[in-house]
Amino acid sequence: MQNFTFYNPTKIVFGQNSVEQLETLIASDARIMMIYGGQSAEKTGTLKEIRDVLGHRIVKEFGGVEPNPRYETLMRAVELIKSNDIDYLLAVGGGSVIDGTKFIAAAALYTGEPWNILKNQGADVEQALAFGCVLTLPATGSEMNAGAVITRGETQDKLFFNSTHVFPQFSILDPLKTYTLPERQLANGVVDAFTHVMEQYLTYPAGGYIQDRMAEGLLQTLIEIGPRVLSAEKDDEARANLMWVATLALNGLIGAGVPQDWSTHMIGHELTALYEIDHARTLAVVLPANLSVRRESKAAKLLQYAERVWQIREGSEQARIDAAIEQTKAFFKAMGIPTQLGDYDLGHEAIDKVVAQLEHHGMTALGEHSDVTLAISRQILEKAL
Repeated sequence: MQNFTFYNPTKIVFGQNSVEQLETLIASDARIMMIYGGQSAEKTGTLKEIRDVLGHRIVKEFGGVEPNPRYETLMRAVELIKSNDIDYLLAVGGGSVIDGTKFIAAAALYTGEPWNILKNQGADVEQALAFGCVLTLPATGSEMNAGAVITRGETQDKLFFNSTHVFPQFSILDPLKTYTLPERQLANGVVDAFTHVMEQYLTYPAGGYIQDRMAEGLLQTLIEIGPRVLSAEKDDEARANLMWVATLALNGLIGAGVPQDWSTHMIGHELTALYEIDHARTLAVVLPANLSVRRESKAAKLLQYAERVWQIREGSEQARIDAAIEQTKAFFKAMGIPTQLGDYDLGHEAIDKVVAQLEHHGMTALGEHSDVTLAISRQILEKAL
């Protein structure tokens, strides 16, 4: 196992009707900006519920954060914060809203050009406004980590930053909120969480026995509950487990002390930025192709994944690897999510554009061995056609 430092200060408030605890989680004299996405939070009653709990507190609202939060939109929120002396932020939504809030929190107190927060990947962030979250869509794990992905519309740049200053102070996880979501978003959440686990698990053996077993347990849980979450039947248990699995998938715990990949995400980000395909759906396209192309360097973990997650024990090593990759694709398809670029009417011309964007963003040595060159990324995309 590799040396590591694990730090996560976010308080999790989990359970049905836990929004009521906002009363004690936020100071009574706070000047709050509540940040959310579209109108769904209003239509479902979540915003009214929060307003009622916040009561007499000064609350300004900022809606319209996009599914892939835009820098231009978030900067409007920063200006409103400065002109209204806001000292606390409350994110209400899924990963995109929470990611956007993290950037807003950092940019509001940043002394330089805010885009540099992303260009420098958060290295020069020295402070940020405090904020909490009310999670409505389990998927990204942003509610319990210090990372965010932001898009700049005018340049189609989709960049990541990380800073310990943007850990949420708290996150409220009420599984009942998932009943307000359409099936597409629930399916995306399952696949997003699954891929987050895979990026930290399916690399090479590093003696992280505990991390491996935890990761495998999360994967098996998602495989078990995925169809139940999409079922028309009410299933509080499945919803609760999805919400907690998605959080554990990317709160830093299973990735501590083991190598991590993230090449699937880097390639997927470019597909989202260029073609506005849902983030999770780009991951479903890229991950199986990535595993197939890099099967040699990942062979030991692919075989472990085949046996422990999918119970594949018969056949040659290559046959077991093939079967594990096919099972992964079948699971994504069972969630109603396609696994080929052709399913989005994308062909070879898209590959050229994605590779060019990877080069533009310096993504030329990706993966746990830093050996995913532009040529390898091209192979992965070709495999995904």
